[in-house]
Amino acid sequence: MRTFAQRLLLPGLTTLALTTAGCASPAHTGSAGPGATPGAPAAGGSQQLEVAAAPQGSADPTPLARTATGEGRPERSALRVASYDKDSRRAVIAAAPAPAPKPSKGGQNSPSDGSPAPAKPVAVGDVIASAPAPGAPDGLLAKVTEVVGKTDRGTEVKTAPTTLSAALGEAKADGKVKVDPSAMVVEPLMKGVTFSWAKGDGARFGAEGGKLPLGSLRLDVNAAVDTAKDAPASAGASVSGFVQLAPQVEFSYTGTKIGSAPSAAFLGMSGDWSSQWSLKGRAAASTGAPQRIPFAKLHSAPVIQVGPVPVVVDLDLTAYIQVEADGQVTLDVRQDVEGDFRVGGSYATGKGWTPVSTSAVHSTPVKATVAASGRVKAALGAEASVGLYGAVGVGADFAPYLRGEADVKASASTDGKTSAGGAWALYGGIDLNGQLHLQLSLFGTPLLERRIPLGTLHREWPLASGGAGH
Repeated sequence: MRTFAQRLLLPGLTTLALTTAGCASPAHTGSAGPGATPGAPAAGGSQQLEVAAAPQGSADPTPLARTATGEGRPERSALRVASYDKDSRRAVIAAAPAPAPKPSKGGQNSPSDGSPAPAKPVAVGDVIASAPAPGAPDGLLAKVTEVVGKTDRGTEVKTAPTTLSAALGEAKADGKVKVDPSAMVVEPLMKGVTFSWAKGDGARFGAEGGKLPLGSLRLDVNAAVDTAKDAPASAGASVSGFVQLAPQVEFSYTGTKIGSAPSAAFLGMSGDWSSQWSLKGRAAASTGAPQRIPFAKLHSAPVIQVGPVPVVVDLDLTAYIQVEADGQVTLDVRQDVEGDFRVGGSYATGKGWTPVSTSAVHSTPVKATVAASGRVKAALGAEASVGLYGAVGVGADFAPYLRGEADVKASASTDGKTSAGGAWALYGGIDLNGQLHLQLSLFGTPLLERRIPLGTLHREWPLASGGAGH
């Protein structure tokens, strides 16, 4: 298991955009379209910025890109945040070691070919955006409010929180960035949890890594759950299986005039999902309410490049088992679930923020045996959140489930070998819900007056059933 570098925690944005090495997969898609040049003007004269994973393996200290006062277009700068104090919001800006120059066609360096602009002095009104830096482990996004003066470490400045619209100005950007599964910090919450992944470059890790599609991660779990008090030892309940997903961050932005809210924006997470799990025994919820058992927490803070501007994305995911049962029915059920999901928040002028939640999944019962009467519902799901610079923007709960009902006098099975009086039925389903948070105002949009529910997406379908004589 490998750990991810640093998380990003930040009070605000600025027009100095600091670039840095990140820990995200290089795979991405941008909205520039076929033949478009990153950084070139988009339709209407706006600058079209490419959305990509931050470069990996750079030995340079955190460099910086900035949007200078009144210019409204971000550019990479040969500066870096040498230190930051979150209490006083003072930062020291220093020159970064100059990399080997990359001459452009005209023989001079320019921001359009990826080379940093000359290290112009920091000025009041500049906006700075940085990936993790000393004192700013969650990155930095701020506006320079005062140049205090020179020190032996660089130029000391006072800063204040600002917004992403102040950093990106009138630019446009739209793209998806795959999250590097090897960059996930994984915290098992119980015994019997294992982690595997397959990177986009073909590197693999874990017992199941060799079987995974590239860009995917997998959590395997084998856990006991509460058993009914009157159940025999042979009816001990357990859940075992795996969750496999390939998450990606979606980001888009359409700027207007400098200092104004964008005309459109989107932040969200999407990806492919598959899981397989088995529920055995006579399970019971000890309090009568659903019993939720988190079995692993995952965190990643990929840095995505929106043109020269590093945008720090916080991604958290808690995988869990949830069982709701009356302790009367004994099951031996296994099912496979496959599909995809997409959750996020979409902003448009005049409409404000609106939730986005979609999922298309299907399940297949591999085995189902039911004995006695009762009810049970089991899910193998995930709570996820995605945000910017340490501030949560979108939260979601994605839970494929299995539900069973039985009123039988003997036993019933999908293999048809047994018979029973009464009836039983098994259903597959999906629950998806969540909410948009106040921190989405980091885009420069009006502050949400309240958290906005994503709305519950609920679907259920029959898997198997039986009755007397079946």
